[in-house]
Amino acid sequence: MPNIFNYLALALSAVLVVFPPPSTAQPPQNREAEALLRWKQSLRNQTIVSSWIFNQTNGNSSASSPCNWRGISCNAAGNVTGLNLAYTGLQGTLDHLNFSYFPLLLRLDLKYNQLTGTIPTNIGLLSNLVYLDLSTNSFSGTIPLSVANLTKVVELDFGRNAITGQLDPRLFPDRGSSQAKTGLLSLQRLLFQGTLLSGPLPAEIGNLEDLTILALDNSRFSGPIPQSLSNLSKITFLHLNLNEFSGQIPKNFGTLTKLTDLSLFSNYLSGPVPEEIGNLSSLVVFHLIYNNLSGQLPPQVCRGGMLANFTAGYNNFTGPIPVSLKNCTSLYKVRLDHNQLTGNLDQDFGAYPNLTYIDLSHNNLQGKISPTWGECSNLTRLNLGGNSIGGEIPMEISQLNQLEVLDLSSNKISGRIPAQVGRLSKLWTLNLSDNQISGQIPFEIGGLSNLASLDLSMNMLSGPIPGQIGDISRLLFLSLSKNQLNGSIPYQIGNLGTLQILLDLSSNSLTGAISPQLGKLIILIALNLSHNSLSGSIPDSFSRMLSLSTIDLSYNELEGPLPDSKVFNSSPSEAFSHNKNLCGDPNQGLTPCNNSVSGGGKENEGNSRLIIIAVSPLLGSLFLLLLLVGAIALHQKSNRKSQKEYAVKGENIFLIKNFCGRIAFEDIVRATDNFDDAYCIGQGGSARVYKVDLPSGQVVAVKKLFMNEGSEIGEIKSFANEVATLTEIRHRNIVKLYGFCYHKKHTFLVCEYMERGSLADVLRREKDAKELDWSKRVNVVKGVVHALSYLHHNRVPPIIHRDISSKNVLLDSEMEAHVSDFGTARFLKPDSSNWTAVAGTFGYIAPELSYTMAVTEKCDVYSFGVLTLEILMGSLPGELNSNLYSSVDNERIQLADVLDPRLPPPTSQKLQDELDSILNLAVWCLRVDPHSRPTMYDASHLFEMNARAGRVSPKLVKSVRKGVDELPMLS
Repeated sequence: MPNIFNYLALALSAVLVVFPPPSTAQPPQNREAEALLRWKQSLRNQTIVSSWIFNQTNGNSSASSPCNWRGISCNAAGNVTGLNLAYTGLQGTLDHLNFSYFPLLLRLDLKYNQLTGTIPTNIGLLSNLVYLDLSTNSFSGTIPLSVANLTKVVELDFGRNAITGQLDPRLFPDRGSSQAKTGLLSLQRLLFQGTLLSGPLPAEIGNLEDLTILALDNSRFSGPIPQSLSNLSKITFLHLNLNEFSGQIPKNFGTLTKLTDLSLFSNYLSGPVPEEIGNLSSLVVFHLIYNNLSGQLPPQVCRGGMLANFTAGYNNFTGPIPVSLKNCTSLYKVRLDHNQLTGNLDQDFGAYPNLTYIDLSHNNLQGKISPTWGECSNLTRLNLGGNSIGGEIPMEISQLNQLEVLDLSSNKISGRIPAQVGRLSKLWTLNLSDNQISGQIPFEIGGLSNLASLDLSMNMLSGPIPGQIGDISRLLFLSLSKNQLNGSIPYQIGNLGTLQILLDLSSNSLTGAISPQLGKLIILIALNLSHNSLSGSIPDSFSRMLSLSTIDLSYNELEGPLPDSKVFNSSPSEAFSHNKNLCGDPNQGLTPCNNSVSGGGKENEGNSRLIIIAVSPLLGSLFLLLLLVGAIALHQKSNRKSQKEYAVKGENIFLIKNFCGRIAFEDIVRATDNFDDAYCIGQGGSARVYKVDLPSGQVVAVKKLFMNEGSEIGEIKSFANEVATLTEIRHRNIVKLYGFCYHKKHTFLVCEYMERGSLADVLRREKDAKELDWSKRVNVVKGVVHALSYLHHNRVPPIIHRDISSKNVLLDSEMEAHVSDFGTARFLKPDSSNWTAVAGTFGYIAPELSYTMAVTEKCDVYSFGVLTLEILMGSLPGELNSNLYSSVDNERIQLADVLDPRLPPPTSQKLQDELDSILNLAVWCLRVDPHSRPTMYDASHLFEMNARAGRVSPKLVKSVRKGVDELPMLS
């Protein structure tokens, strides 16, 4: 290929004009020192290179030699052979580093820094270079073709940079000529991970005959995988995942017998997996998940008995389980879920002493659960749901003492629940729903102290509900519906203070009265007791279930009045239909109550009671809930038991010491002059916010609820939601809660005080908006991204804020963002819809809420997109709204069209790239189709990487949308 020689000659000639060759008038060591010092000058004042000082008048001094400078190594003759400043936080560019002065340089290692600009063309002059690592910086531009001159380089790593363009075939040797003289001839390790490189892979990459590692994952490469990669006979590590490759897996991959790690997940690959893959006897890691592959899995995928991590889920595979998996004792993680695989569970799988995670759900597997599974002693997750598995649950399952998730749902399992299941002390999720399980619920189930979700619905369980179920102190979700359970509802269920998502006992044969103790479930959102034979009245204690938004008591034998609370007053008539003699609002299809009938809770109406709870940041929601329950008990027993109380104007206060002492009601009232307007710093639809200087010297914000007649219950419910939510949260970008006060006269939250107020106020005031410059606005977006990612993906269950807007983002003295106001927050069970009333701020509400009531985390994502545009524009995008949807889906919004005119345009390219990245992220979040929006985990995960790149592309993370848990575990 003569053209490449001409090209390189021209390129190197141009380099020599810019950087003339070193003069022979002075020793090489001096020339190298001068070149390094010139580069140092361009780096400004950085302590990293403070030792770089050269004294020409004392040239023989060892202290003046660059060989003694930080990051510099030399050979015996004193020539610089290594430059290593990795992990030092170095800032600047390589533009002023004249590589022509370092003909003997062997190692250049600048990884994990903050270098910007392009990779200079004169880097090709380092003809003796063996190791080149510029990864994890902010380099942009394309890879200079002069890199092809680095014929001795063994490792080349440009990963995690904003490098663009395509891989030029001339970077690689041309084995077609008699003897290649250019190209990366000696390359053994090539790493271009996390870049913006795109286009097809050149076939010439297969000429790197010494290559052992090829990592091109998380980039934008497309087209077919070159057949020539099968020429890489020494390859051990091949990562092409998280790209846009299409077509079939090359059949000749089966010849890469030294391959230990093959990762092809999250592409557009189709067709069958070559059976020859079974020849890879050294394979340890094999990832195929999230593609469009079909046909059968290679039967001998574990031929060598070394396979540890195997994921092939979310494809279209059919046929049997690979026969070699049965005796593949090396397995550590397996995911074959969401395919159409067939086979017999007890015949196709064996014992796996190293296995920690296996998901075979949503296939067509039959057979039964073998006792052999009890030998998988390290197993933490066993998911067999959505198959046709029969038989009984073997008691050997109880030997899995590390198990956290057991999902056997939607199968044909029969028999009884083994009592030994209660020994699984680490179990977090137990789902046996939609089977044919019979017998009684074992009382030993109460020993599952860490259980958060228990679903035994849609079975044939009989007998009473064991009272020990009330001992599962961390339970969030409980469904026993559609069984044959009888007897009364055990009062111990009222002890489940953390129960939040659902309590469903419907469609059973339960009898007797509803225990008033259920009213202690004050943060429960949904309650279904329908289709039973419950009798008596609805306990008035239900009026204290302030978070309850959905209730169904239909098809029972209940009578008497409905409790006076919003959920009862607003629920449809169907929720109470087909009972004996319930009375209430005729608009709900009920008979009006007689005047003589009164609720059981009226007798204490004259006894006012105040509760202040100051919650330490170290306490969880369970502690808060127990305190609230204790306070209610105190209220009920006040006439029988004396206790130490703190008196304020004749009313009782229950106090808990917090992080800095007691927050007393009288201190707050005195500090605000009885909530005088002079101390008010903000007002919303249901509350006013006051700045309070406590006697301790601490400054807090007090959010005081409006106590309008007729809306008290709903507003207190909103406050209770905020308490339950905030006490669960520990994040630097979310406002801290210090205390809660509920009283008929004053109801308020005590929160962390934010000096700069709301983002909405800052953007509205011109002086403050100018102070919030582009860099600060980037950081505000970043803070909100991380806060929402935490709420959606680090909380169990996930928390949907439902009212993300500039008024609910507060700024501290450093202009750092803190998300606030959880009055409408909801906890969301994964893979479910949360049907509820529309909440939020006009202009930020997702369009799908105009035709559906299903609230998902994608509603928050949309609101975040609007908020991000508002931060860029300086105001809510009003005029843009008319064309917003069409513009968003076609990605036509330009940065220049949305920047706040009160600020000067960004001066640096890096800042402009960051803003352009944020704009593209906002555009992505504002897509009309909720499924096309990213998750906040996507945004958080990609924000750091792509802010440097200047662009966020939906294609780049098409598979990350599945969520953290659904990505393969990589070795």
